[in-house]
Amino acid sequence: MTVTIGSLAILLALALAVAGALAPVVAGGRDRPWLPVVGSLSIAGQLVLVTVAGIALGYALVTADFSFLYVANNSSRRTPLYYRVTGLWAALEGSLLLWEWMLVAFAGLAIWWHRERHRELMPWVVAVLSSVSVFFLGVLAFASSPFERLWPVPMDGRGLNPLLEDADMFTHPPLLYAGFVGLTIPYAFAMAALITGRLDEGWIATTRRWIVSAWAFLTLGNLFGGWWSYHVLGWGGYWAWDPVENASFLPWLPATALLHSIQIQERRGMLKVWNLSLIIVAFALTIFGTFLTRSGVLSSVHAFSAGPVGGLFLGFLALVLLGSFALVALRADRLRSQPEMDSMVSRESAFLVTNVVLAAVTFTVFLGTIFPLVAEALTGVKLSVGAPYFSRVTVPLFLLLLFLMGVGPLVAWRKASLDNLKRNFLWPAALSAFAAAGLAALGIREMWPLLAVALSIFVALTIVLDTGRAVRARQGIAGEGMLAALWGLLRRNPRRYGGFVVHLGVVLLVLGITGSMNFSQEKEATLAPGESMGLGRFTVRFEGLRASERPSHSRVEAAFRVFNDRHDLGLLSPALKFFPGRDSPIGRAVLRMGWKEDLYVILSGFSEIKAGQATVKVLVRPLVVWIWVGGAVIIAGVLLALFPLRLRPAQT
Repeated sequence: MTVTIGSLAILLALALAVAGALAPVVAGGRDRPWLPVVGSLSIAGQLVLVTVAGIALGYALVTADFSFLYVANNSSRRTPLYYRVTGLWAALEGSLLLWEWMLVAFAGLAIWWHRERHRELMPWVVAVLSSVSVFFLGVLAFASSPFERLWPVPMDGRGLNPLLEDADMFTHPPLLYAGFVGLTIPYAFAMAALITGRLDEGWIATTRRWIVSAWAFLTLGNLFGGWWSYHVLGWGGYWAWDPVENASFLPWLPATALLHSIQIQERRGMLKVWNLSLIIVAFALTIFGTFLTRSGVLSSVHAFSAGPVGGLFLGFLALVLLGSFALVALRADRLRSQPEMDSMVSRESAFLVTNVVLAAVTFTVFLGTIFPLVAEALTGVKLSVGAPYFSRVTVPLFLLLLFLMGVGPLVAWRKASLDNLKRNFLWPAALSAFAAAGLAALGIREMWPLLAVALSIFVALTIVLDTGRAVRARQGIAGEGMLAALWGLLRRNPRRYGGFVVHLGVVLLVLGITGSMNFSQEKEATLAPGESMGLGRFTVRFEGLRASERPSHSRVEAAFRVFNDRHDLGLLSPALKFFPGRDSPIGRAVLRMGWKEDLYVILSGFSEIKAGQATVKVLVRPLVVWIWVGGAVIIAGVLLALFPLRLRPAQT
């Protein structure tokens, strides 16, 4: 078999990864002068070689080199150039190569960034990162190579999966992978701390930015995945509790818990075992999610086809869990001593309850995801766990988290006084209860949406009240204007106020989810040209059908003129796309977004093109836009916390 440049690069990178993983072991745990050099060269060499492999695969995709099986399966001559580029991570082998490239890129950045601060930890950090790299490179080299040759060479390829021909292919998968891979860095530092016995708060302080960054990437990845589902899949929703959606959501939950509990360890030296367990579970869930999507055990629009790597990932997952928790048990004597909690009414206890609730949500989602797999393995009967199970169990837990989000940042450390509780929560609680009563009087009587809106108002009011109090205090001391005082607060305490901005983003997201999930309307009808149908304050009039040809497919579009209270809002043209070699068409839904509601139009079917009828489904989705706005606000808060605004030097 011909050895390609890409295959050779993968094999050489694997050899360097083995060297980086074994170097501290060969040194016997001693501080050798050659250890940092070996570690740095190992990671740098892997980065260069994996980059070469990625360029080789990208070149093969762009030039339509169908002598490679991967290219033949994921590209064609009629595939537009920009989608050929995204073919690099459109299937199993390419996505693993992207994952590995991100892994060694992040590893190189971490080693360069922390090379002087943690000289004792760094050899073992490199060893852990290289060990993870050994696994992925081994899979790429021997089990699932993107450079496998195909003979005879076909004249054309099969083409990209039609559902992947969307601009979000440039955002959703890379962002999600960045979140998954980003959790490897704090995991490596945690394992290095356990191996060396250096279990103070140093590794937490060092990896806080990595944890926040990975959490932000996961948040963006899930949000872009929801947007992709909303505007590409053509069903009118953004989250279906699909098993692969759950696989991307599961690591986000313990990562969120870790963001809160590390504050307790930094401030009080508590929850050492808990924080180590959280980072182990978060990293393990990234491997579990990879197993789900790449083993072929799932039937999902997101899952890759069955491949040979499922068993390998399951074995690696078992090794990660057993090895990591064995290290925790080995260091139990050094982790045992920590301060006691002073009161159940304190910030520590609020964060601890938040962690417990997040753990409960994680277990609930994990159980609902794996139950059909376990049931089928034991009984041979295919079962499914649908959205009603997840909604029924998780909604109360998420609402409890929303309440804790308002309480946790403002309750005092150690022990909260009655005065502290009254000062921070009396007015927000009273006003949110008054707002809930007003909504009930207007006809919103269902418990969960009413509670979600009331708690969202409560959280927003606690943030506004606390920030307003701090602004007034700064105005009194420094004599600044309101905006100058607020700017000063953001510069002096970016972690606190960045967190507040994140929480406000979550409030907007909750309002968007609540409105769209509980107050949507939908209607389906078959219309002849000139006929109309109404839904809510919208009227949709069918104008006719037309066929067209695109580079990779043909399509039939239906033109619908939309009116809102008799105002002409223009045309919306949903379509059905017909791809060569595909049995059924792919729908292209269209939507008109608004601050209050979205109008979503789906072409379900049609008769003859000339003077034919069209079956259309129309949905009105209230407040969906606030989900995406909330996501943008969340990322703004993360950026504020990660990259504080610089203080000007004092004037002399």
